[in-house]
Amino acid sequence: MSNVLITGGASGIGRAMARAFADQDDQVWVTDVDAAALETCPAQWRTSQIDVSNEAQMQALFAKIAAIWGSLDTLCANAGIAGPTAKIEDVALSDWNTCLAVTLGGVFLSAKYAAPLMKQAGRGAIIVTSSTAGQYGYPNRAPYAAAKWGVIGLMKTLAMELGPFGIRANAICPGAVEGLRMEGVLEREGAAKGMTRDQVYAGYASGTSMGAFVTEQDIANMAVFLAGAGAKMVSGQVIAVDGHTENPDPKI
Repeated sequence: MSNVLITGGASGIGRAMARAFADQDDQVWVTDVDAAALETCPAQWRTSQIDVSNEAQMQALFAKIAAIWGSLDTLCANAGIAGPTAKIEDVALSDWNTCLAVTLGGVFLSAKYAAPLMKQAGRGAIIVTSSTAGQYGYPNRAPYAAAKWGVIGLMKTLAMELGPFGIRANAICPGAVEGLRMEGVLEREGAAKGMTRDQVYAGYASGTSMGAFVTEQDIANMAVFLAGAGAKMVSGQVIAVDGHTENPDPKI
């Protein structure tokens, strides 16, 4: 049995990750900014309402984890926000700062406070959720793409810095994922480009060699693998779970 923390874990990909770890009898601790979503989590999961960009809240969370669990085996630094969908000249600095604070800064703070617990144990797995937006240029999504590229650079640094302590770090890059969050992206991109939701959906799907979106469970399956013994020598890697995306936005 392992102790697993998932940030942004009350819905979407994070919730699928939490469910997958719980299904193999791991202890799961889920954080989210959405109190209502946390209330719907299974009773056996530990939950905390946390803004991952707030250092005081994050420091208190990890102090609580240390007091209750004593150790942390796996961190899934998954929390992030979509940020604005707009041309670069229309992106407000406040929106830029907020997106990077949550989507990149939240990973930094998670790793900052997880590292001492993992060093003490001499082992650990850090899994960060990036995106295909962290691998390609991404029109009209500058803050999100910049944050997701930054997440990959941070992960590779963590892999080098923490590897001598038996701690691995890897990034998962989901492509277009079926679910409510992606529906919002489709609607916003359609509005920004004068296209329908279905046209944007078809464009994303056609950009993959498998011609389909992935599911939240596909991402969760990869997280479980990366945390397990089968991946004991896998570190510093950027692993796309995206149906092989060669062009994330072929319409541009």
